[in-house]
Amino acid sequence: QTIPTRATATMVKFTAIVLALAFGAASAFAPMRTPAALRKSVISNMQEPHGGTLVDLFVDDKEAAIKSCTKTIQLNPRQLCDVELITNGGFSPLTGFMNEDDYLSVVNDVKLANGLLFSLPVVFDTDDESIVVGDKILLKQDDLEIATFTIESKYLAQKPLECLNCYGTSSIEHPGTLMVAMEKGKYYLSGALEGLNKPVRDFPCKTPKEVRAELPDDKDVVAFQCRNPVHRAHYELFTRALDDEKVGKDGVVMVHPTCGPTQADDIDGTVRYKTYEVLKEETANPRVIWNYLPYSMHMAGPREAIHHMMIRKNFGCTHFIIGRDMAGSKSSLDGEDFYGAYEAQEFAESKSAELGVKCVPSLNLVFTEEEGYVTADEAETKGLTKKNLSGTKFRKALRAGEEIPEWFAFKSVVEVLRAPGNGIN
Repeated sequence: QTIPTRATATMVKFTAIVLALAFGAASAFAPMRTPAALRKSVISNMQEPHGGTLVDLFVDDKEAAIKSCTKTIQLNPRQLCDVELITNGGFSPLTGFMNEDDYLSVVNDVKLANGLLFSLPVVFDTDDESIVVGDKILLKQDDLEIATFTIESKYLAQKPLECLNCYGTSSIEHPGTLMVAMEKGKYYLSGALEGLNKPVRDFPCKTPKEVRAELPDDKDVVAFQCRNPVHRAHYELFTRALDDEKVGKDGVVMVHPTCGPTQADDIDGTVRYKTYEVLKEETANPRVIWNYLPYSMHMAGPREAIHHMMIRKNFGCTHFIIGRDMAGSKSSLDGEDFYGAYEAQEFAESKSAELGVKCVPSLNLVFTEEEGYVTADEAETKGLTKKNLSGTKFRKALRAGEEIPEWFAFKSVVEVLRAPGNGIN
């Protein structure tokens, strides 16, 4: 399923030339209400993993698995996240990297070759001509053995098709398309993985099995995905989601930020993790659970919204908050959005029943002098006085040491962002 493109005819011609050269041979938001009749609770530990089985590929005899390998590859940060989510079951039902049939089926039809919904390809790229079918490769993070990878097929990536269908554009102004075009190798490798060790990170990433063991047995679990520090509007968003008519009584929120690679101008994952930890301590909300996801962002808008829902389903979540322009991206040339503000919400809602995860959509939240945070529509209807602080002004105030209003950001989060070495100063 192709997401509509916004590129002009001129830009399409320009980017087609650049892509041809790059590819070479490789072909703040309040939840909407739902009628009470639709309110239904789903027990979280009864949330079936995607495809029916929660994958766990870790082996007992690590030494034997390591000795059976014939080659070694050092994983880049993006590949490290993918390997971790395959081996720990975050990408269930995958037990390895996709073969060409699954890859093309996902790219063209938003499903695996067997018909199961799957929205983004999970592939292992390389330019190494020496890798052949039958090789068993030891995948490493520096000196740490992470997994073994038995090569079952090697095929040319269909990069122009992948970009247009998955990202909705062939323009390299899009960071996801740029990543596919310029960073990924021309070949994709498929094959089974065996898990050896969890990667070493500055932030803890629990497996789906570990997270499920800690979730309540009899309550809905609403997932909130983010890739930036949580400010007041975000906190209002995910705590108010618990009042949505789709969410059962006494439901909980699992804030599950991605702490892996993301857009170049985003705050480093380790710094983001520190902001989440101090906020968890400051708020001490018993209905909010915090966990961290080793995931590399694609900025693929509607397609990525489905991807995030599937992953959180595997972690035991029953509901997922879909924000305005979720996983969206702007052109690096003119700053225009690649996706409509509600495209991700609409696409996710259309796939919600098939996926088995309820969407909790959201509307824009604004802060008002009279009533604090309310929906933009309510502020307009009541004639309330809105207060705004743009991201640009916020970053400028951070760097200048100016006072940040507490209606906008938590004091503890601001202190972390201003600490030496955290990339703000």
